[in-house]
Amino acid sequence: MGDPAQRGPESRLFLARHGRTAYNEEGRFQGWATVPLDDVGRAQARALALEVERVAPVILVASPLARAAETAAIVGAHVGLDPLPDERFAETDAGDWTHRTFEDVTRDDPEGFARFMAVDLAWGFPGGERFADQRARVHAAVADWCVRSQQEGTVVVVCHANVIRLALTPDGADPQEVTERPDNGSLVAL
Repeated sequence: MGDPAQRGPESRLFLARHGRTAYNEEGRFQGWATVPLDDVGRAQARALALEVERVAPVILVASPLARAAETAAIVGAHVGLDPLPDERFAETDAGDWTHRTFEDVTRDDPEGFARFMAVDLAWGFPGGERFADQRARVHAAVADWCVRSQQEGTVVVVCHANVIRLALTPDGADPQEVTERPDNGSLVAL
């Protein structure tokens, strides 16, 4: 995704993906479940804190979900900022797929899993959220924090993979063609 510190002064809003969890390692849907970072995820959060320090944020925002909040707390302790929660940056509600493995879902619903992987905006998790609805809330949050970053200075948001992909997808574009899935602990300039 490139070195965010070299993107120049126009990059005032950065999105960071939370550190790894056991569910990431196992290939499980987390959705809105309370899943903490694992030891690798905490190390990724500490490394992320060094990257965030380089962009000198004045505001740190986080999804309220446990894995993002824990990552933001580690980053915030390093850069001297208390994370501000914004639920609009929460990951997609995985509904009935929460806690299930990718392998199980692929076996039981291969078409649904393919639509999930493609971030098909017309598709939604059974009993959960549609990507189109998530994109609307993410775009609204990004617009608000972009304005604030222009007024106050650099903002870093700790969030989730699909949040980042949807934030980087302009209206009318296909999320799968716009950006790849960001790594755990990565920082992306918006």
